[in-house]
Amino acid sequence: MTGHDHSHEYSELGEMDLRVRALESVLTHKGYIDPAALDVLIDTYQTRIGPRNGARVVARAWVDPAFRDWLLKDATAAIASLGYTGRQGEHMVAVENTAEQHHMVVCTLCSCYPWPVLGLPPAWYKSAPYRSRAVKDPRGVLADFGTTLPESTRIRVWDSTAEVRYLVIPQRPEGTEGMSEEELAALVTRDSMIGTRRVEAPATPGSAA
Repeated sequence: MTGHDHSHEYSELGEMDLRVRALESVLTHKGYIDPAALDVLIDTYQTRIGPRNGARVVARAWVDPAFRDWLLKDATAAIASLGYTGRQGEHMVAVENTAEQHHMVVCTLCSCYPWPVLGLPPAWYKSAPYRSRAVKDPRGVLADFGTTLPESTRIRVWDSTAEVRYLVIPQRPEGTEGMSEEELAALVTRDSMIGTRRVEAPATPGSAA
């Protein structure tokens, strides 16, 4: 953590978000929707149909070179082979972060996002500040998230659309050579698959918290 409050910095509600919340309040008041059921649906997208799926895709790519090559060549098919499909992930492209090249994803027009592998988009991803700054000042946005890259590292920003959505394969951290695929997946975060953060190496026994 860097002390930046991203939930505040990038979560200004747009006109559409305000309309959705107003409509939700009206429908709840009239008894047309059950808030508890809505919470279950949201939790499903945030957990089961969300970042955990993408993390498993990344972990498989880390341990299986053949799958990694397939993912980079045809992400839609490779991801579908693990059972993760859906209308929001029909045309997927995977890009791989390396020491020389760092990728970051944004949707400059709205909030196109690969729900089957990342779940619901975070508030900051949908906000106007992120959508504009990610293109104009990607290095500065990365710094806001605590991600400082060497000047020699090239940064490429991918603009997600309704036709094509992106999954970033983050760099595998050092010191994870002996970890299982499941253990590796537990290290992968949603933000690392958007490209705003890197995957951190697991803490070693006796290290400071």
